[in-house]
Amino acid sequence: MLDLPNTSVFEGSAVRWGACGDGPPLVAIHGTPFSSQVWRRIVPLLADRRTVYYFDLLGYGQSEMRDGQDVSLGVQNRLLTALFKEWGLGRPDVLAHDFGGAAALRAYYLDGLRYASLTIFDAVALAPWGSPFVRHVREYEAAFAGMPDYMHRALLTAYLQTAAFNPLSEEALAIYSAPWLGPVGQAAFYRQIAQMDQKYTDEVEKHYGALDCPVTVLWGEQDEGIPCATGGKLATVISDGPCMPIRNAGHLVQEDRPEIIVAAVLKRIAGV
Repeated sequence: MLDLPNTSVFEGSAVRWGACGDGPPLVAIHGTPFSSQVWRRIVPLLADRRTVYYFDLLGYGQSEMRDGQDVSLGVQNRLLTALFKEWGLGRPDVLAHDFGGAAALRAYYLDGLRYASLTIFDAVALAPWGSPFVRHVREYEAAFAGMPDYMHRALLTAYLQTAAFNPLSEEALAIYSAPWLGPVGQAAFYRQIAQMDQKYTDEVEKHYGALDCPVTVLWGEQDEGIPCATGGKLATVISDGPCMPIRNAGHLVQEDRPEIIVAAVLKRIAGV
């Protein structure tokens, strides 16, 4: 497990983060419905070449969860910008997945952050996105938040498993489920789903163009939520190279094929 010993306060909410390693900075940004623990098998393999910063998005993982909290994509890029400032970062390498990809792109195009390189995979970045389940939760958030615990646990487990191509281990399911259990966690789980809104990617999509840094786009071939073809489209817009499909991987590549992510980052920071 990655250690998150540090706490920052952003717009009145506590955000947990950690850092390890030695060398130039690299920032890893997780997606939904996960936490920075998605990087637990990746960060240690980068730490001899980079000082890796990782954090839990607002309303996720060990970061604060509370009623009335804005945990939308509209706030996560502002959080990223604030953390860059707090950490004193200029142009770090960035590794981003899912909502983390959206946050990285929004922060680049809307807030002026700049990166030494961007490795992005299975990102929420292009319309359309969002499932019938998301729309259902948005309409009936209170009912979902008030479900009996056993029903919530069953739904949460099934939801997490859909992100991976291979069966998730009991350990992985426990790690990813833990923040979303109990009265506070259960409400937070449905809160972040209810606040999913395509308007936040529509807002930035019109600004897309080649970044002023090297970009690597990867995508799980078996991603059923955001098809691999979307990765190809994104690569043509923000990168000068093609999207690299990852065999035997779904949306949660960190569990299905973590070695591919490590290899891609090492290749990118080596300038190959």
